[in-house]
Amino acid sequence: MSKAVGRSGHQSGLSLVGFLLTAMVVGALAVLALRIVPTITEYMAVKKAITSAKASANSAREIQAAFDRQRDAGYIESVSGKDLEITRSASGFEVSVAYQRKIGLIGPASLVLDYVASTDGRASKAERP
Repeated sequence: MSKAVGRSGHQSGLSLVGFLLTAMVVGALAVLALRIVPTITEYMAVKKAITSAKASANSAREIQAAFDRQRDAGYIESVSGKDLEITRSASGFEVSVAYQRKIGLIGPASLVLDYVASTDGRASKAERP
């Protein structure tokens, strides 16, 4: 009994080495994602806190104090009320903050994430010294 196959004995699929390399890449990306997600969650908490602080206060000091109260409740570690840039505008106050988070990867390699949050609706990059 013979089979009519174009290439006898040819197998297709993923080899063990290919599978291991694929698993290592997927694992590294998963670890990276698990390290980045908490910084994104913190950024969203910062954005929510500055919006809430702006709505509940009438002066720059009150905005800073309101942000610091929410900072303690919202697990915000990267920014404090002193870091807020508060400017007076025609419609009241505008609050913005720019900060960096550094995530250590392997040895001397690290990933630096720049976050900018503002209450004026635009996400322009704040100038840093």
